[in-house]
Amino acid sequence: MIRKEEVYKIGRIGKPHGVHGELQMQFSDDVFDAVDADYLLLDIDGILVPFFMEEYRFRSDEVVLMKFCDVDTEAQARELTGSEVYFPRKLAEEGTADVSWAQVVGYTLVDKATGKTVGRIVSIDETTINTLLEVMTPEDEERLIPASTDLIVKIDAEKQTIAMRIPAGLLDL
Repeated sequence: MIRKEEVYKIGRIGKPHGVHGELQMQFSDDVFDAVDADYLLLDIDGILVPFFMEEYRFRSDEVVLMKFCDVDTEAQARELTGSEVYFPRKLAEEGTADVSWAQVVGYTLVDKATGKTVGRIVSIDETTINTLLEVMTPEDEERLIPASTDLIVKIDAEKQTIAMRIPAGLLDL
């Protein structure tokens, strides 16, 4: 069984497109196109289920029209609408040299200056000009940290940690 720690969210299934089982998928990471992968994982009632990709084509920078194997009708496609889409961390790490923002969700953020754990990255906010890491501290407080590559010292994909030079006083806000 595939565990949530072994994957990261890359998108969500939208409505069916046409009558032959094709679906719209909104994505935040196009790793499925950059890495040699045969399948994506969909969260079906809390269980990660692999769906093998038959073909896909990009509709925009955020939407792809996806056709999964054995999903051949509009009714079958409609059953998948709203499902969250995940990608295996291991395949992403092996297939690309760079780590995407979507991949770091779930990583632990460490302040390089103090060596202390700031918290766990729970999501990425890209709605503003500056991308922000949404971090949940051990005290269950949410912190927004600028996701600047200039501040990142080291990303350890194996340990799932990010060491970062956090500006003085930022954690006190």
